[in-house]
Amino acid sequence: MRLTRRGLLVGAGLGGALLIAFPLIPRRHPVPLQAGEGEHVVDAFLKLGRARGGKDCILTVAVPFCEMGQGITTLVAQIVADEAGADWRKVAVEAAPISPAYADPVLSAKWAPLWMPAFASLGNDAEGTLARLHAERGPMMITADGTALAAFETPLREAGAALRAMMAQAAADKWGVGWEECETGDSAVTHGKKRLSFAELLADAVEYDPPDLPVLRAEPPRERPGQFPEGAPARHPRLDLPAKVDGSFTFAGDVRLPGMVHAAIAHAPQGSAVLSTYDKQAAASVRGLVGVVHARRWLAAVATNWHAADKALRAMEPRFRADGPVADNEKVLVALDKALDKGDAVRLMAEGDPDALLEKPVLSARYDVEPALHAPLETTSATARLRDGKLELWIATQAPERARRAAARAAGLSRQDVIVYPMHAGGSFDARLDVRIAAEVATIATIIRKPVQLTWSRWQESLAGIPRTPVSARLDGALSPDKSRVLGWRSRLALPATTIESGARLLDGQGIGDALDLQDRADPMACEGAMPLYRIPEKAVDHVPAALPLPTARFRGQAHGYTAFFTESFVDELAHLAGREPLSFRVGMLDGQPRLVACLSGVARLAQWGGGVDASGQGIACHRMDLASGGGAVRSGMIAVVATARQEAGVVRVERLSAFVDIGRIVNMDIARQQIEGGLVFGLAHAVGGSSGHARGRPLAGHLSQLGLPLLADCPKVDIAFADSNEEPFDPGELGMVAVAPAIANALFSATGVRFRRLPLISEGL
Repeated sequence: MRLTRRGLLVGAGLGGALLIAFPLIPRRHPVPLQAGEGEHVVDAFLKLGRARGGKDCILTVAVPFCEMGQGITTLVAQIVADEAGADWRKVAVEAAPISPAYADPVLSAKWAPLWMPAFASLGNDAEGTLARLHAERGPMMITADGTALAAFETPLREAGAALRAMMAQAAADKWGVGWEECETGDSAVTHGKKRLSFAELLADAVEYDPPDLPVLRAEPPRERPGQFPEGAPARHPRLDLPAKVDGSFTFAGDVRLPGMVHAAIAHAPQGSAVLSTYDKQAAASVRGLVGVVHARRWLAAVATNWHAADKALRAMEPRFRADGPVADNEKVLVALDKALDKGDAVRLMAEGDPDALLEKPVLSARYDVEPALHAPLETTSATARLRDGKLELWIATQAPERARRAAARAAGLSRQDVIVYPMHAGGSFDARLDVRIAAEVATIATIIRKPVQLTWSRWQESLAGIPRTPVSARLDGALSPDKSRVLGWRSRLALPATTIESGARLLDGQGIGDALDLQDRADPMACEGAMPLYRIPEKAVDHVPAALPLPTARFRGQAHGYTAFFTESFVDELAHLAGREPLSFRVGMLDGQPRLVACLSGVARLAQWGGGVDASGQGIACHRMDLASGGGAVRSGMIAVVATARQEAGVVRVERLSAFVDIGRIVNMDIARQQIEGGLVFGLAHAVGGSSGHARGRPLAGHLSQLGLPLLADCPKVDIAFADSNEEPFDPGELGMVAVAPAIANALFSATGVRFRRLPLISEGL
């Protein structure tokens, strides 16, 4: 049995077989998938076997991503099934095990400034040796930054092509024809009028080798917007929907093991604080109490059910003391003010030098963004069982290998002795990049010696969850004498080195306190999207690092979530100052950006744009996100949004959101629409709420009802249209939310004549 370039293998199990992880670096690793009874492994992404009764051949696709409701399991399975010619009704999925076979070189390259800061330029090519080696060594299996299609579409298609070739060879030998003349579809091989199902060919097909270079179909997977208008039946219905509808879908908090006990936890306030005192005796009277476990920064109670554990925890009245700075809203604001006004800036990006032109800017505006809580629907939960020297961990995580490392350290085991079962998450928005719960539940299981499920309460999710960074920014602009053009632009952003800080926690396993010490560094990734796309002769972006008594984390939309707000609000202010209509003002400065111009024109038609005139209540914004996919290639996603909004009784009422989106070739129209629609509503939520300050390390808004999130009755009419594009596909998951806040802010200006320069918008008062 030979190995193909990507290590394709057919067999009945591991059997000592090996994968070659990358063709340029011939390092061998065990094949990650294990075949069950009657199953056969095709490669790292695919195995097949008979369904009960033996009449059907079922394809099982390994998914190396965290399913958080974004539909990635369906997308991955669809790519394999389409390439193989499989019947969608006969496709299943399973979580991929931790293995270098699923290492993500695209994410590794994008995050090169985090793992190789001094020489990031050497590791920022996804097709380069360093990025691949780093991804493999981790292995870097992290669901983040929308890299799935860029990194894995081709390997997934090759898995499907390998299976198609094997089935075609088996059928061709029976018919005495060339296998290249055969076609597959609906889980069957055809040649003229001859037809054999995959199930009929299975026993013979697994004896054939696929070609060294699997022959892909001429056309990659694509669904055109015109073929799937809103409301049309999906060609590939989501695999997870039936179970979610009937309630049988298993999230992390649904895991149940024999003899399992439950744990509730109390964390120290946000910042540098440690456990001081607690009354263990007060918990003794709680019925069902199993034990109490404490660490430096937390206290947990374990009982036969979670409510008893929580009751015991409350009875102990744990107290914490400051061991350094703790999060405090006033101190955060003072630090940002000081940095913005007097801090030393680092110039991160520039075209020309706008400083002389902006000694006396024609317009200067300050914008502020408050810390935002992730607030996923399902709070953090993980289950651990220690037996026979092995720790099993059931956890919803975007970083399974990092969770495994954290659990191993806590339990005093090697990584190889920790088995991670990735679970589905009920939302995340990058909250599940935090792997602290893996260490907590491993510690509790090691001490209690029983299977234990640890679930954070909603209050603990808000208290211990690390928010998106606050930001203060000052934007300066200069217009030509006739006010027809923007000649100069400067963005000065005061914020901590939030991506360096969060990267140190995730990639290096640093604690919160140690990572806080990195906040005072220049961080280009924390300012992504701040350089305007508009044709402006002199423009620059400066970062003023600000050390805060508040840890910060990654968040859906990343830096684009606030830089788009600054840029698109400020360009609207410049348009108003110049007496220009906001749409034409933007289009006039977008030379060389035909896709973004098309998005603006498209959304104008979709929303019946009226020019954003006074009292119209319409506002417009656009943005572009880029992802380097290797070899100098860059994938881009474009969005333009028109919001219709008004103020009413002191609150923001958004009546309509319209979006025109270009994400290149669309693989699954239904999922793309869901992601953009969800992103628009998420962007709305964080335009009008979702934020919390802190006092003495405790969030001022600790429950969902306190976050000012929109209710279903508050959700506007949403219209979405997609460009029919031939460009490489771009993940829509984060793109949908980035332009919503500036569009709403600009709409409120149209409706009220007042500029809203702080997120959430209601924080300035209406």
